[in-house]
Amino acid sequence: MNLKLKAVSESTNPNPNDTAKRRAIDLANGSEIIYIPRFLPFEESWKWFDYLNKEIPWTRPTLRIFGRSCVQPRDTCYVASLGLPELSYSGYQPHAYSWDDYPPLKDILEAVHKALPGSSFNSLLLNRYKGGNDNVGWHSDDEKLYGLTPEIASVSFGCEREFLLKKKKPDKASQEKSSDDEPVSKRQKKSNHADQHSFTLKHGSLLVMRGYTQRDWVHSVPKRAKVEATRINLTFRHVL
Repeated sequence: MNLKLKAVSESTNPNPNDTAKRRAIDLANGSEIIYIPRFLPFEESWKWFDYLNKEIPWTRPTLRIFGRSCVQPRDTCYVASLGLPELSYSGYQPHAYSWDDYPPLKDILEAVHKALPGSSFNSLLLNRYKGGNDNVGWHSDDEKLYGLTPEIASVSFGCEREFLLKKKKPDKASQEKSSDDEPVSKRQKKSNHADQHSFTLKHGSLLVMRGYTQRDWVHSVPKRAKVEATRINLTFRHVL
């Protein structure tokens, strides 16, 4: 595939921090979200969607969750640099393809690195949602192989899907230490607003989770009955 990607912010505006294209959300306590809705050009993104949909060796594995077997509700594929620890989740260990197996993926990696100076991603988890029933439940990517403050960059192609974030519930000890004298109902209303976020991830967009987001927050892509089209998502990570 002879397509050299160039981020929209790079090709149309020399300032990658342009607030019209780049949105930063401070989640407090060292957690941050960056969202760039027009990260990659629209038409080029469709070419990438077609390539990924047809050329990637998608699989839909069987997982082991709470002692029961279930089919993962989305297709997946894993790409990683040589010599990294093996990825394993819910009793499933995906085969790790190399970047050289699918060289065009390195163009997207390069575009992500340019948008996030100082980042250094060496693995890629691809997911394909083939309709509204395909989803990923509430979870955090807090595996030890990603370190204490992992940076995870998520590029989306195809159908727009909702991406939800909510803060993990504090333990009882933390709640008892609170000295807030506001009425419980008012405090809960404020907390609920601040502790939940929703994004509609657009075709060609980039969303980044940084800092302690995986320690303090969980995220999901929920089922949506009216969705029929396919979404492909690439999550770049750094394995220690």
